[in-house]
Amino acid sequence: MEYKMDTVRRSTLSQQVMEQIVYLLMSGQLMPGDKLPAEMTLIEQFDVSRPVLREALSSLETLEIITRRPRGGTYVNEKIGSNPFKAMLALSINNVPAIIEARMSLELGLVAIAAEKISDTQLEQLKKTIDTIQANPDSNYGRLDKEFHGIIARSANNPVVEGMIDSLLIAHEKTDSLITYREPEITVEHHLAIYEALKNRDSHEAFKQMYRHLCYVRKKILNDPKNKKSE
Repeated sequence: MEYKMDTVRRSTLSQQVMEQIVYLLMSGQLMPGDKLPAEMTLIEQFDVSRPVLREALSSLETLEIITRRPRGGTYVNEKIGSNPFKAMLALSINNVPAIIEARMSLELGLVAIAAEKISDTQLEQLKKTIDTIQANPDSNYGRLDKEFHGIIARSANNPVVEGMIDSLLIAHEKTDSLITYREPEITVEHHLAIYEALKNRDSHEAFKQMYRHLCYVRKKILNDPKNKKSE
């Protein structure tokens, strides 16, 4: 079938293609489980080049909105209908200040809840990520940093915010990719302070320490000249 969509100007590139596909989802023209038209059909309907389309599809796949199957086509994920947060994230993935603020909004609430609900096993897992970063300060420890924040988010154990957590971790990957230099001593110091607050079941202190950490991340990213164009 041919969908009702606007022609995309070449100057707008992949972000506009992403927005158009998300619009198809929001308007109900595309549904969870639907197969997207063939690549050449989309190229013609959007009036863009193959590289632009593939970049847009790759971004949507990273956001887990679609799945591309080798020789099987591209499909809208079944669970997208219950997780609109990823669709909203797709529309703003290059708005770095907004992504950072979204991270802060979610994580500050989750860390306060985590102070009440986090298990001893999860606390041990948190401490292990900190110890590993401390033992390997010269490594690119982005994976461990994401694991630290993911453990805290999941410890809230709340099915209502489960979809938000997936989006939070995607936002974490986006902000992490913009960090051009690491400061392991500061990361360890901040993570330890958060860990201690959680261990002491102190919601107020956990919120305070997470806010300090995320403000540091925000300042580091937005003050980097390489990221100024994203503001």
